[in-house]
Amino acid sequence: MDATATVIFIIAAFSLGAIVIMKRDSLPPGMRRGLALIAIALIAFAFFLIVYAFFTMGSA
Repeated sequence: MDATATVIFIIAAFSLGAIVIMKRDSLPPGMRRGLALIAIALIAFAFFLIVYAFFTMGSA
């Protein structure tokens, strides 16, 4: 498992979530809902990757 790619994905997912939250007033309603759903899915997967990394930390 490539740790660098995982860290970059986690940073990007949380950054997307932060940008959607900060710019929610300037986004059109249709795009806002779609971006929010995508951000939620990516952040949930990032949390899964963090937990998976903790579980597999000692076995390498």
